[in-house]
Amino acid sequence: MTDPDLLLAEIRDLISAHTRADLRTPIDGLLLARMESSDPEYSLTEPLLVVMAQGAKQLLLGDKVYEYRAGDVLIVTADLPVTGHFIEASPEQPSLGLGLVLRPATIAPLLLESARPRTTPSGPAMATGPASPELLDAAARLLRLLDSPADIPVLAPMIEREILWRLLTGPYADVIRQIGLADSSLTHISRAIRWIRDNYAEPMRIADLASLAGMSPAAFHRHFRAITALSPLQFQKRIRLQEARSLLASHPSDIAGIGHLVGYDSPSQFNREYRRLFGTPPGQDAARLRTTTPHLP
Repeated sequence: MTDPDLLLAEIRDLISAHTRADLRTPIDGLLLARMESSDPEYSLTEPLLVVMAQGAKQLLLGDKVYEYRAGDVLIVTADLPVTGHFIEASPEQPSLGLGLVLRPATIAPLLLESARPRTTPSGPAMATGPASPELLDAAARLLRLLDSPADIPVLAPMIEREILWRLLTGPYADVIRQIGLADSSLTHISRAIRWIRDNYAEPMRIADLASLAGMSPAAFHRHFRAITALSPLQFQKRIRLQEARSLLASHPSDIAGIGHLVGYDSPSQFNREYRRLFGTPPGQDAARLRTTTPHLP
């Protein structure tokens, strides 16, 4: 079956039947989400393929806006701090989507079978566009395995490879290839991104990050912004504030302590930058965070 409308209808039904509170499923790397609110959300993505089955969402990365709707895919190839909101999501008409974690170790062997060039230019670590009928068909078959748990260990890895192959041989090939190529700009910049994620509260020296990425400071700045749409300093600040927001969900009364923990020596600066990003002071934001539902990017 390759009729996109019929496939989307089946995908919607399967997501509705198997969505859980924490997004995870018995299939390793497969995530399912149901969102009933259009409130803004702030998250740190991971490399991920998202297939939107119902509804729509807008994501803001730096000054770039990405929008994807039912029948579209979102491809994320790096850990990125994004702001997003579902469009017109409600309990009566929720947004439904599935996510598949994109793993370099799974993608790299497929590159040997692809006729594409071995090198690709650096570019944004995010892309959106229509899903092909073949990709929707593979996604539907992966979801069907949730009703046949005994088949998952054998068939799920095969269907995952098929989905990745569809991406590598379609219009998103250059975006996906960057994950699997050991010498791509994305791979080098990802080392710096991981350092910032793991050490976000520490002082950051551009020269050290450039050395970690194997680039000159000027080349590092250029490639970092091309991939993340942010400067390294903006990226670090966004990580700090999003980590602070996550901590506030479980420690809402320790605002000053959380600000210091994520790298702010000045409580007033922390409050000011938190409000600028999230639209409300940390104290007022904490109560709402305790009821936030997990979501896909």
